[in-house]
Amino acid sequence: MFSDESRFSLQSDSRRTLIWREPGTRYPQENTIERHRYGGAGWLVWGGIILGSRTDLHIQTVTMTDHIHRDVILEQHVRLFRGAMGVEFLFMDDNARPHRANIVDECLQSENITHMDWPAYSPNLNPIEHVWDMLGRRIAARQPLPICLPELRRALLDEWCNIPQDQIDNLILSMPRRCKACIASSGRHTPY
Repeated sequence: MFSDESRFSLQSDSRRTLIWREPGTRYPQENTIERHRYGGAGWLVWGGIILGSRTDLHIQTVTMTDHIHRDVILEQHVRLFRGAMGVEFLFMDDNARPHRANIVDECLQSENITHMDWPAYSPNLNPIEHVWDMLGRRIAARQPLPICLPELRRALLDEWCNIPQDQIDNLILSMPRRCKACIASSGRHTPY
């Protein structure tokens, strides 16, 4: 399972507008998508993805702490997926401080959850980062845009469920290719 958190807000955290376009195309183009970077009041969301499935989206207003990561994320979400998948289950999150706390390590060991080593500062290798991008684009394309936090919460839950599973699966299946490209370009060791 690949997992991570991301923040989604109503207001722009920068004064820039980001433009997405099809790979290999140049600006200007007619079907570009403008998305304002979100900042300010919003939601911290957590999700996990595996081939053929995903977790429910967990939404909170507070910063992720080691206790929240253990008590909510690991106990209420990850443990259930691990139980359903058995010994083949491999858990991946980034190297954020709450994910590396002793209470989290103890919980992973007590639940017999194998944790994948992950190189620091390599978010482009985690396929869920691309899922967050998809989710952000889907929210930015909604008409009308969410204008309050309850609307943003509903939109996040709706759009999370509406991301096609085959797109998530394709991201996961692209891991070996992306890791090889990372090795070739940096000469660094990756988990594959």
